[in-house]
Amino acid sequence: MNARAAALRAIASRVASAPDIPSTKEGGEPISHYFGSLTFGARQMRDKLPKEVFAKLHSAIRHGKKLDSEIAPTVAQVIKEWALSHGVTHFCHWFQPQTGLTAEKHDAFFTFDENKLPMESFTGEQLIQSEPDASSFPSGGLRATWEARGYTAWNPASPVFIMESAGTRTLCIPSVFIGYNGEALDEVTPLLRSSDVLSDKAMELLELLGDRGAMRVYTTMGAEQEYFLIDRGHFAMRPDLVMGGRTLIGAPPPRGQQLEDHYFGGIPERVQACIAEVEYELYRLGVPIVTRHNEVAPCQFEMAPVFEETDIATDHNQLVMAVLRKVALRHGLVALLHEKPFAGINGSGKHCNWSMSIASDNELDGVNLLKPGKTPHQNLRFLLFLAAVLKGVYKHQGLLRAGIATSGNEHRLGANEAPPAIISVFLGAMLTNMIDDIIAGRTGAGGDAAMIKLGVAKLPEIAQDNTDRNRTSPFAFTGAKFEFRAVGSSQSIAFPVMLLNAVVAEAIAELIEELKDELKKTKTIDDAVFKVVRIAFKATTAIRFEGNGYSAEWVKEAKKRGLLNLRRSPEALEQLNAPASKKLFAALGILSPVELESRYHVRIERYLKDMLIEMHTMREMVDTMVLPAALTYLGVVADAAQKSKAAGLKANPAAAAAAALAKLVTDLQKRTAALHAAIEKAEALHDAPAKCAQLLTSTGADAMAAVREVSDAIELTIGNEYWPLPRYREMVFPV
Repeated sequence: MNARAAALRAIASRVASAPDIPSTKEGGEPISHYFGSLTFGARQMRDKLPKEVFAKLHSAIRHGKKLDSEIAPTVAQVIKEWALSHGVTHFCHWFQPQTGLTAEKHDAFFTFDENKLPMESFTGEQLIQSEPDASSFPSGGLRATWEARGYTAWNPASPVFIMESAGTRTLCIPSVFIGYNGEALDEVTPLLRSSDVLSDKAMELLELLGDRGAMRVYTTMGAEQEYFLIDRGHFAMRPDLVMGGRTLIGAPPPRGQQLEDHYFGGIPERVQACIAEVEYELYRLGVPIVTRHNEVAPCQFEMAPVFEETDIATDHNQLVMAVLRKVALRHGLVALLHEKPFAGINGSGKHCNWSMSIASDNELDGVNLLKPGKTPHQNLRFLLFLAAVLKGVYKHQGLLRAGIATSGNEHRLGANEAPPAIISVFLGAMLTNMIDDIIAGRTGAGGDAAMIKLGVAKLPEIAQDNTDRNRTSPFAFTGAKFEFRAVGSSQSIAFPVMLLNAVVAEAIAELIEELKDELKKTKTIDDAVFKVVRIAFKATTAIRFEGNGYSAEWVKEAKKRGLLNLRRSPEALEQLNAPASKKLFAALGILSPVELESRYHVRIERYLKDMLIEMHTMREMVDTMVLPAALTYLGVVADAAQKSKAAGLKANPAAAAAAALAKLVTDLQKRTAALHAAIEKAEALHDAPAKCAQLLTSTGADAMAAVREVSDAIELTIGNEYWPLPRYREMVFPV
């Protein structure tokens, strides 16, 4: 009890510490002066490398190809000199194993020459490849424990950067991580493969349309990041937050977010100082953060970047999460990235804004394929790629749901701040009406005539705010892009975006074949395109939904439409094993059958571990904190009741209070025993993941909910000074 009181006193006395960043100083530097100062990207390489070397490197990056090994020594030498000039002593291959986090093994530039004299060295081989131990990372059965060899390989499209920590500087080389036989052990390798496949299919379609000269089609991404910031003292006193990132018990306070006063409100000074320092570090790392604001829930915030190529945006989002965690600690805060750290108030997501663009040496360069143009042909092209997205999402709705299936996101999906578990697409009134007109044949049969009748001059307005947004939609068109709103805040975006790339690539391939068949019967390409998109729009009608995704009526309607409602993560993850998923990846070559199967096993095992950690933590908290506090207070109340009775008082409210609390304590002990039993049953099913998951999502989840219910009732019953845990009102409404 004294520890909680001491923590409250310490928190109340804390003041904001101004971040030591240039923009806070009088006459300080603007962001543009130090943006990317800790990265060695294309601009820096152009200035430092010989022209012919830079040309080869730039070509590899521009075309998404591998680095020419002949230029590697020169590139490595220049990178080493740049790193040493910034005080760097070590380098690492920075990669993303299937943990949701990043990994790194530091090696020193320091070595000895042939005369055994100390020197700094960094070779082309060290730049291109490294060999970390692969046995201790999740592999889903791809690797045996004793098969330790794995390789990291530099991804030259993502700039190297310098990470600062505790006064030290390390050169980080963004890399992929593969096994001895080339199997993908990380999140980035499949993402890069999917980017290549999508590019190939999209360029083939563009060629068929007569749009020639595209070197590559790339996807763009802007990942909005939501998170909570709470005091470090409170965090340390909550075993559930420390172990699992969310509160497993905790009574809701009288005030939550019902006053709607936090969203876009003034950012607290202490938090502002923290966020400003986070942004400063991210700017130097080349991460283009442009937005920060209060989110809906108290103590919840959001930051968002400018759109970038997806492969780079994926790396940058990992840096956002890492820097958030690191800098928050400096300010006596902890960044909570769990999707639902507090029950009863909004959880956190990661809205992934996704689109497709053309890289070319002609007028097509930079053209956004999901943005309407100014001619009938350009807008038919837009509708064709729009049809591909609808086809992919409709056919593989279950697969996309599997991409966001985590134990944390399970608590968030379907709540009042997040889309439901049912995947649907929101297009807005204007596009919806246009598509309905196309399906109904109200536009005529010809491509040019149809587009003119639809009002080609109005199509570009779709990119503007001409229609309301639907915050209940998991996959919404928001003007020139789709917003995949269902991704969890703690997730790496690599896996769900890889799945999105894959399903759209397959849909494009199908449209290519349909278009080729139609061209045998149709005079013009535009007429053929119009017929193909009409068929696609009609076939995907069920996936389009403009209404309230939170309503009970939508659940019934979705079932009638044949849409999947996969509420729990294990049933969603089973979609990775579906025949359509296996066929998809086999055809596209993004994941081999064993790689796909491994993704299922990694994710179901992670789910089981997350659940068991939570159950063990809840049991420990109840046994060592809640019950002792309740029994202590029960003793105080019972003693008061006994004294009242001895004094001969007619009214004895303490006796009633003691009886009520005793009933709650007895109930808690019974429910905790059921939780103990559920844990033992789950542990016994360790070698049967599917059965274990079924138990945990039913008996296990019910046991945890039952324990929480009575624990929260006890929290609201016993005296404030007897409760050992920081309360919700203290954590989310700091003084």
